[in-house]
Amino acid sequence: MLTMFGIKNCDTIKKARDWLESHGVAYAFHDYKASGIDRAVLEGWVGQVGWEPLLNRAGTTFKKLPDADKEKLTEKKAIALMLAQPSMIKRPVVEKRGKIVVGFKPDIYEKAYG
Repeated sequence: MLTMFGIKNCDTIKKARDWLESHGVAYAFHDYKASGIDRAVLEGWVGQVGWEPLLNRAGTTFKKLPDADKEKLTEKKAIALMLAQPSMIKRPVVEKRGKIVVGFKPDIYEKAYG
């Protein structure tokens, strides 16, 4: 079984959930805005794909940050921002057997879960 991490009212999450459900893929959903995200989990993801793909720079939460917080980002700083405000984590993150897929693209889901 896989776990989808995200925010329930996100449009991309809705598309990803619809895809999984229409393909009969069972999953658990973890709303990291409501339930938070564990540092060890986030650091594990960063270890797999790096912090850059995980940080949602296009979202309003990131855009509203003071310029000083957005400048000179490092892995440590990005992790701290994502832990403090999980809505800055790109959505969705889908984890299956310790491996993750970040974001939603039907062709990537087809390869990974189809």
